[in-house]
Amino acid sequence: MILESMYDAIGHTPLVRLTVEASPGTEVFAKLELANPFGMKDRVARTIIAEARRLGSLVPGAPIIESSSGTMALGVALAGRSLGHPVHIVTDPRTDPITMAKLLALGCHVEVVPRMTEGGWQGARLARLAELMAELPGAFWPQQYSNPDNPAAYRQLAGELVDELGTVDVLVGSVGSGGSMCGTTRALRHREPSLWAVGVDSVGSALFDQPDVPGRLQSGLGNSLLPKNLDRTVIDEIHWLNDREAFEATRALVREQQIFAGNTSGSVYRVLTDVARRARAGSRVVGLFPDRGDRYAATIYDDDYWAQHQIDRLPLATVPRPVPYGAEVRSWSRAQLTERPGGQRRLLFVEANTSGTGMIALRAAQRLGLRVSLLTSDPGRYAGLAETGAEVTVCDTNSEQRLRATVQDGFRREDLAGVMTTSDFYVPAAAGLSSWLGLPGNSVESVGCCRDKTRMRAALTGAGVPQPRHVVITDPAEAVAAVAAVGLPCVVKPADDSGSDGVLLCHSATQAARHTASLLARRVNVRGLPVVAAVLVEEYIDAPEFSVEMFSQHGEAFSLGVTAKSVTGRPYFVEHRHIYPAPLPASVGAEVVETVRAALKATGFRLGATHTELRLTERGPVVIEINPRLAGGMIPELIRLVSGTDLVEQQIRAFAGLDVQAAVEPAGHAGIQFLLADRSGILREVRGAEAAAAVPGVRQVHPTATPGQAVRPPRSAYDRLGHIIAEGTGPAEVAAALDAARRLIHFDIDENGGTDDRTQK
Repeated sequence: MILESMYDAIGHTPLVRLTVEASPGTEVFAKLELANPFGMKDRVARTIIAEARRLGSLVPGAPIIESSSGTMALGVALAGRSLGHPVHIVTDPRTDPITMAKLLALGCHVEVVPRMTEGGWQGARLARLAELMAELPGAFWPQQYSNPDNPAAYRQLAGELVDELGTVDVLVGSVGSGGSMCGTTRALRHREPSLWAVGVDSVGSALFDQPDVPGRLQSGLGNSLLPKNLDRTVIDEIHWLNDREAFEATRALVREQQIFAGNTSGSVYRVLTDVARRARAGSRVVGLFPDRGDRYAATIYDDDYWAQHQIDRLPLATVPRPVPYGAEVRSWSRAQLTERPGGQRRLLFVEANTSGTGMIALRAAQRLGLRVSLLTSDPGRYAGLAETGAEVTVCDTNSEQRLRATVQDGFRREDLAGVMTTSDFYVPAAAGLSSWLGLPGNSVESVGCCRDKTRMRAALTGAGVPQPRHVVITDPAEAVAAVAAVGLPCVVKPADDSGSDGVLLCHSATQAARHTASLLARRVNVRGLPVVAAVLVEEYIDAPEFSVEMFSQHGEAFSLGVTAKSVTGRPYFVEHRHIYPAPLPASVGAEVVETVRAALKATGFRLGATHTELRLTERGPVVIEINPRLAGGMIPELIRLVSGTDLVEQQIRAFAGLDVQAAVEPAGHAGIQFLLADRSGILREVRGAEAAAAVPGVRQVHPTATPGQAVRPPRSAYDRLGHIIAEGTGPAEVAAALDAARRLIHFDIDENGGTDDRTQK
């Protein structure tokens, strides 16, 4: 294999079979991360630095500063120097001469702190690092203890294990920053949910609720502080070894397996011998071996060092002592984490929709026992937010860099249950955070494919899913040819907006070109996010409209029902009524669901609710768009009324890693009528809401427009003025109740005071 640089040599480390006593048929392997160019943390440094450069947190040529006494320093030196960055390392006197020589030879600036602080050696290093950050403007700090790119770096390692072994039943790894063990475990559990994860710590480390004992001789594992990246909820069993036990195991490793390694690898080896004997017959057990032995020639492998530090006086256990979690230990002991450390889990919302399910979801998450944090750039956008009880963090949600920094600085990983949103616009941002943190979610590629209708059309074409004839254009001059290809009348719409905003039925090529120009002139959407600089010119499908509400788990989608939709008169496409479930023959309903299932598979969507809109033609269903989120338009409330299934709650459960409950078949029907203005002007008064609420079958009347507001006949969903919800035994009964209630509501509008051109948010 020819590689272009040592940077490219990171990863793809050997997997070596170990000869140890084990249960019948059990195989034991060592993943030799020590065979990376400088050690295991090469993976971490490469991932963190590459992501920082992608996000703009690290500009070319800017300095990198890291606090480390070992392999992270070397990894940063390798990756940073390979990419042309000055590298500053803050370390302590425990750094061995070989590591120091390597750092200096790589051209690093190295500072050694002279003494410990109350936070131990790490606390002293971090204090000096803070001073350097102030002295070197534009410097980047990888923050291995809190940066989620640390555990994310080990997804590649997990992939290597799966490629080489197929399955892993037990994983054993050391715990220091929380990166390697937590990151590898989470990635493997996506494929093997029953994986048993065994962590290895040192006696005197505070990571697993033990008293901190400064002066531990082991390096590379253990900690005096609790790193934000440590997620103890993924660890099933934890072992502690004292310095003597770790050093004895390290010497045994080279003697018995010919692996010349450091004390972290030695500790993992010792725990592997115990786990292998206790493993279920036929298991595959893998240990992660991070550090090589050359750094420890003058310590672990030096008898004089042992004598100087009186290592032989420490107790030496040959098997671990089982203890309850929380019991203080002094020698090799193990405990199961049956009661996970940490408190109430937290669900992060990245913005929300401003009507419908947004505030409902915040309240529902708290009913499930979750703490809720809303990340938003403008809390004032959300009516009723204060009443939800959600904690609010104000940040720039339109910036991936700032959003990540807010999460990294503000939250511990083991406290987080999930990330989600009810806003169409922020589904990609939520997916990006979920992926970064290793939490339940869909891939950014999948939700991006749904949000960007140009990509969606390409995916559906490749899968043979029926859809309108269409042409993607990026210049108004292309409109004439596009119209010729799809025919007239045609639909012209933006690639990635929401709520039918900007969707127009055009009857001439001139009109299509003019509307295309207006759409391409937009640079951002109503939330200030950049829009896709493309427009779709599509065949107009003159047929009844429906939406299919689906819910996916592990890539398998099941139907929650089909909704019948009524749309306003042309040239705009604003939904003004929904009836659920739609009165369709069973065979037609099954065909509709299978079409949507094929569409979701084409996009790679795997988790949670989707809302797919289609037209039902004589030749069958034709997919119009896929929304990778909960249905809007209060459809989840209609589903709840007729089946008792709380779709909002199920969505939260899915993204918080909780069990999702089975859907219940609908019993009856429900519908929603949206309130719309019939002319433009200034709203003076809304009358008749109380009378409408008294109509039999009506369950909710909710005007949202307020006096003094400019209103107009609807051009998009943003022009709705409220809604009525009713239920009944059949669709005709529901429609009659909606009609009766709607006739009782009156909007007094001053036609002399309004304008047709308004920005809706």
